[in-house]
Amino acid sequence: MKRNIVITGGAGFIGSHVVRLFVNKYPEYNIINLDKLTYAGNLANLKDVEDKPNYKFVKMDICDFDAFYQLMQDEKIDGIIHLAAESHVDRSIKDPFTFAKTNVMGTLALLQAAKLYWESLPDKYEGKRFYHISTDEVYGTLSMNHPEGVEPPFKTVASSEGHKAYGDNFFYETTKYDPHSPYSASKASSDHFVRAYHDTYGMPTIVTNCSNNYGPYQFPEKLIPLFINNIRNRKPLPVYGKGENVRDWLFVEDHARAIDIIFHEGQVAETYNIGGFNEWKNIDLIKVMIKTVDKILGNPEGHSLDLITYVTDRLGHDARYAIDSTKLQKELGWEPSLQFEEGIEKTVRWYLDNQEWMDNVTSGDYLKYYEDMYKTI
Repeated sequence: MKRNIVITGGAGFIGSHVVRLFVNKYPEYNIINLDKLTYAGNLANLKDVEDKPNYKFVKMDICDFDAFYQLMQDEKIDGIIHLAAESHVDRSIKDPFTFAKTNVMGTLALLQAAKLYWESLPDKYEGKRFYHISTDEVYGTLSMNHPEGVEPPFKTVASSEGHKAYGDNFFYETTKYDPHSPYSASKASSDHFVRAYHDTYGMPTIVTNCSNNYGPYQFPEKLIPLFINNIRNRKPLPVYGKGENVRDWLFVEDHARAIDIIFHEGQVAETYNIGGFNEWKNIDLIKVMIKTVDKILGNPEGHSLDLITYVTDRLGHDARYAIDSTKLQKELGWEPSLQFEEGIEKTVRWYLDNQEWMDNVTSGDYLKYYEDMYKTI
């Protein structure tokens, strides 16, 4: 079956993995990568598919309703996978207006354009899908409570057999929203708009909320690529507070597989949580990265531990995120493929083997990658 699918934010970290998967797996589909190419968008992430006949790049701001509505008509779009977003919490604290504009008004522009176009067709919403990718941060924070007499991390079967957890509570699809940062507040608002378009207009929507992603092509303001690069260059590793905050980590290629399955097999109007069953305290995660990088670089064990530098904690820093992905596992058969130690070694090796990519991003040279083709970059 031929499909015409727009993937917004396709030049970004998660988006580029989704674009690559869809372009390679579905040669009969037309895949349109729509990206504004802000600082986090990098077309070098997709050099391996840019010449594929079923791939097309469109430089566009998702807030531009008129342009996106025209694109819907020109390309006869029947599927939207929406990943474009401002996503860095620290940036949202400094500039909340940009996050509200892109994440809320941008999502609303896409929804309204899709609604108007699809409602104009003879078959209206039949065979159409608007899939919105969100974050676990909309749920707020979890406590690190645990069974009496058992110190975390402990194993629990509440989410997954053998899951190492730092508490006996988890984020479920039914968990009440309680965002604590401008970033998570903007994503919560966009989630509500997506669901409202289903409830009000009958638009076929799906929402997923995922845990922290890691893997190749992640912009190095994020913890894992930042710290890999800093270890390589003997720079400080800034750790918020005491490093006790806990996050659930998901390998990005596993997330892309989940998006593929949910887009094709997920139920309209449903929410699915996507997590790695993979909780780590920040300080423990950092020590694993140090050990892995030092090993690969041939440094003595513990060589880079002295780079750890404790800094003032982030404002509104949530204590713990932990997703329960049981619904996705049971209903659609997805589960993560990598244990964290395996995934982190694969990730570290990619960044160390692709130092030119990292150096181009950290220097800003990547912004010139398509300068002749896209003069407005």
